[in-house]
Amino acid sequence: MVLEAVPGTRDRGTGADGVVIAMRTGSEPTTARSALRMRFWLSVWGVVWTVSGTVAFALAGHPGWALVCGLLWLVVTVDLVVVLRHIRQGPHYQPGRDVPPYQPPRSRP
Repeated sequence: MVLEAVPGTRDRGTGADGVVIAMRTGSEPTTARSALRMRFWLSVWGVVWTVSGTVAFALAGHPGWALVCGLLWLVVTVDLVVVLRHIRQGPHYQPGRDVPPYQPPRSRP
């Protein structure tokens, strides 16, 4: 098995020829972090604009555009609820530099 050095990742040892080998754990997408505070404020900004757009288009006599803004308002509100739920859950366990990754499977099915 030949492992290539990946720039920008943590060192995991050296190969036979002295090349630094970086191993991936395979869980990078599930352990990714999100800027929840920024997403919260962007969602609040989206709620403000979609509510005002829904009201403005409804008062202007454009029910189609009011419906589009109303549906977008629903999407933004659901995102805001999800973000608030994640903020309230608090930080989850994130392995540090001293926790080695698991060994990747030797063969793939």
